[in-house]
Amino acid sequence: MLSHFQMNFRVFLVLASKLWTCICFMFKRQVRAFVQHQPVRYQLFPLSPVSRHRLSMVQRKTLVLDLDETLIHSHHDAMPRNTVKPGTPHDFTVKVTIDRHPVRFFVHKRPHVDYFLDIVSQWYDLVVFTASMEIYGAAVADKLDNGRNILRRRYYRQHCTPDFGSYTKDLSAICSDLNRIFIIDNSPGAYRCFPNNAIPIKSWFSDPMDICLLSLLPLLDALRFTNDVRSVLSRNLHLHRLW
Repeated sequence: MLSHFQMNFRVFLVLASKLWTCICFMFKRQVRAFVQHQPVRYQLFPLSPVSRHRLSMVQRKTLVLDLDETLIHSHHDAMPRNTVKPGTPHDFTVKVTIDRHPVRFFVHKRPHVDYFLDIVSQWYDLVVFTASMEIYGAAVADKLDNGRNILRRRYYRQHCTPDFGSYTKDLSAICSDLNRIFIIDNSPGAYRCFPNNAIPIKSWFSDPMDICLLSLLPLLDALRFTNDVRSVLSRNLHLHRLW
């Protein structure tokens, strides 16, 4: 039989463990919030008369954005292997019904994604194209848009082309003029048919120090002045193999 002291000590350990878990969770949330709001910004300067003239001579372009592992990462309780370290705070939840079963996704936003969307929406017409189911992709896109009305055009799994167990994305179905459309996607298979219209990005899961989206801003700033995005992006085909 356990003594009264031993029982009280066990209760104390359980409470201490729960308190420590709570403290660690709050600390990680604060660190994440601090990282997200660091003064790491891309300086936007007024365009010179020459730049304004150049921009007026080219058509506005379309930027296609993948969701999972590009802008966000999500997981749910039923996943056999959690790709996020336990205790990592999520940014929002998405509740959907799949095959009559309610599923709750815990969604983590890639660092600086909100700022990234704010900036690039000024330069391009944005399109979300995900290989995920519409019921999930639409809910995530709604959260990312957050009432800004910048992610109006969306394409989902039913718009993809099945290809040897994966899905490819037909950019020509979005814009027939391939001079002025390109995609940012972590999966090279998704843009297999359009390598000259793609910018690869490293898959993201939970690294709070990731700055990949910020690093793309100088390139995206410059691409809007080109007549044909492929004249630039075709030079970086070696990057598709690196990711």
